Amino acid sequence: MSDYLLGIDVGGTFTDFVAYDKTSKAIDVWKNLTVPDDPTSGILQGISRLEDAAAIRNLRLGTTVATNAILERKGARIAYITTAGFKDIPFLQRGHREFHYDRTWSRAVPLVLRRHCFEIEERILSSGEILKPVSESSVRDVAQRIKELGDIEAIAVVLLFSYVNPVHEFRVRDLLHELLPEIPISISFEVLPKWKEYERASTTIADAYIKPILHRYLGDMETRFHAAGVLGKVALIKSNGGEMTPEAARQQPINLTISGPTGGVIAGRAVARELASDHVVTLDMGGTSTDCSTIINREISFTTDFEISFGLPIQIPMLDIRTIGAGGGSIAWIDKGGMLRVGPASAGALPGPACYGRGGDQATVTDANLILGRIDPSNFLGGAMPLNPAAAEAALAKLAEPLSMSIAQAAMAIVRIVNTNMVGALRTVLVERGLDPRDFALMAFGGAGPLHAAELITEAGIPRAIVPIHPGQFSALGFTLADARVDLERTVDMTSNRFDESRATEILQDLVQRGRAELEAQNYHDDIVVQSTLELRYLGQNYELEVPIDFEEFNAENRARLWQAFHQLHETRFGFKIDKEVIEMTTIKSAVIAITEKPEFMPLAANLRRTQKQNRKVYFADGAHDTPVYARADLRSGETLRGPALIEEAASVTVVAPGQRVAVANSGHLLITQEGSS
Repeated sequence: MSDYLLGIDVGGTFTDFVAYDKTSKAIDVWKNLTVPDDPTSGILQGISRLEDAAAIRNLRLGTTVATNAILERKGARIAYITTAGFKDIPFLQRGHREFHYDRTWSRAVPLVLRRHCFEIEERILSSGEILKPVSESSVRDVAQRIKELGDIEAIAVVLLFSYVNPVHEFRVRDLLHELLPEIPISISFEVLPKWKEYERASTTIADAYIKPILHRYLGDMETRFHAAGVLGKVALIKSNGGEMTPEAARQQPINLTISGPTGGVIAGRAVARELASDHVVTLDMGGTSTDCSTIINREISFTTDFEISFGLPIQIPMLDIRTIGAGGGSIAWIDKGGMLRVGPASAGALPGPACYGRGGDQATVTDANLILGRIDPSNFLGGAMPLNPAAAEAALAKLAEPLSMSIAQAAMAIVRIVNTNMVGALRTVLVERGLDPRDFALMAFGGAGPLHAAELITEAGIPRAIVPIHPGQFSALGFTLADARVDLERTVDMTSNRFDESRATEILQDLVQRGRAELEAQNYHDDIVVQSTLELRYLGQNYELEVPIDFEEFNAENRARLWQAFHQLHETRFGFKIDKEVIEMTTIKSAVIAITEKPEFMPLAANLRRTQKQNRKVYFADGAHDTPVYARADLRSGETLRGPALIEEAASVTVVAPGQRVAVANSGHLLITQEGSS
């Protein structure tokens, strides 16, 4: 009997599925078009492919519901409660600008209306000392005003210095639960117990803003899953790459902000370890966007420096992923200056690219790749969704004529522009952080990523590309490889010459204990790993470096090692260190991880024969080539092919440019390099 671990990635254009049968060790992958207005419907359509939904023992889902609710401003009507004198914090924001010389630019509009911001009488000092106790009468007055409004769906509570002493936030929450029992409440100590008032307020407001939306969505999803016979454990993938139960997601939905893109990075780390590739930059090009991240020393990069849109920070721990509007569905257009542009607008799943034949009439990147011969119109999604080349030509003709180009030239121009956009994203995560592209491999996946990988490594100066197995469903594969993970952090105010060992130990151990408790509540008791770090900086600096630690109790010996590790890291990052300078600790972080069972990458059979192939006219930068086409399923371990070449599979096509070669790794991953390179 089958026993499935099912990973599902709901994207803007397609919903991807990866089913790992724990009994047979087989992996099955497929795609469905996303249903934008009802993602659960699209998920259930995909699940129906399995003979018995009851065989799904574990289901892990990456969703864009939280992200879309914030981006599209479709969240809840919320109230904001704070310390007297501080209700304007969400509106003051920060002084930086997105565009320095654009006089029409304006700041991001907060997710809460000012007339729904309320103040209560209380005050805690930066030391944690209570200066003024909570005035319960002021809380009752605010609760009454909220009740009279009649349309408030959630409340965010952010009190001054609650990250040092949360007792007032806990009391206010308890009172509000008594007075307004039907309204969900987010408090900053549980969402982001960290300094910097605006960032803490913005993150807590965002959590409250999406809480009712996620509560309804998850409740409806679970009901429909049960009705469809899915009775196994259901988990959602968090922004930190770990999983959480639907109930935990209801309590802190902000953790789902970038749920979807994390899977590709998780799977990318597994492939990097298998191939012994120390440094990898991932490129996940789907139908709507491209996500880039780095894997350094075979470890994933994390961040809390994230903005859902400029000026609206969400500073929960998450995988460090940068996104741009460049996907297969990105629309090509001519600006007022007569220049060809591509994206960020996307044709999405409906109507989709012109070649989908679903009503779209604007040229997209997918249409361009089809015209260039890189996509077989009869083999899209393994033949399940034939494409319409005539519709793609008609859409491209609208651009080619005013640009005095042939249709093929216009298609090549679209591909080159979108490649340039993606090279810019790669430089953002590499060069702008002091990383040398020559030290990295580009791992390209998503339905469109392998189409562009060969040209991107040439333009970005990256020596080789990796196209992993199942690239079109790679993020969903990553969900099957995810562990259960809880990231917690808390701000402290200590320096190397003013350090309270017992207080720091108390906070560190509290974080670890809370993380373990959260995992136990999700039924994880074994194979628990703790990874803790400290944010440190020289006294007076404005940015921190994160230093890992391997202990849960501070003492004189490990403190000395800690300061030395910071000096060395600072010298590595910035080229200098100041040995006798005072070091400031700002934040203690702990990740508590439960290691889960994972699929295995099974080796391919040895290469016994040259793969059968056909030829097709394909356009490259230097013109058209008579190009051999291979079926990826027919390739064998150890096989090497020379470009130009196309390697087709159901959900993607890998392009190998002239002057390049591709080798097939043991588990089927494709390794693209320039001819003559090692």
